[in-house]
Amino acid sequence: MEDRECRLKTILLRVKDLGLGYDSEETVLFKYCGGGCPRSRTNHDLTLSRLLQKSDLPFLLEEKIFGGPCCRPTHYEDVAFLDDSHRWHTVEKLSAAGCSCVG
Repeated sequence: MEDRECRLKTILLRVKDLGLGYDSEETVLFKYCGGGCPRSRTNHDLTLSRLLQKSDLPFLLEEKIFGGPCCRPTHYEDVAFLDDSHRWHTVEKLSAAGCSCVG
C-alpha cells in the first residue's frame, strides 16, 4: 500500500507548537518522514536477527539494537516566519525535504 511506504508527509503547525521557544501564532508547513520500509534480507540482517532471538549473549541484552531500515530525512529545508514582535526568524534544517529508507 502506498500510504504505508516511506514518504514525505506534511502538517500545518503554529510556530509556538514546534517547541523551539518562539512566541508566534504564525503557522508553518512542517514536513516529516513517515511510513514503513521493506526489511532487507542481507547476511548481516539474518545473522543479527538470529543473535537477537538467541539472546544468551550478555552484550546484546544491554544494547538497543534495531535490525531493520527506518524512514528518515535525506535532506532538510529552512523555515522562515514572523514572530509576535514582528521580527523575522529562520530556523535551519527544520523541515524534511526528502525521505528514504536508511539502514
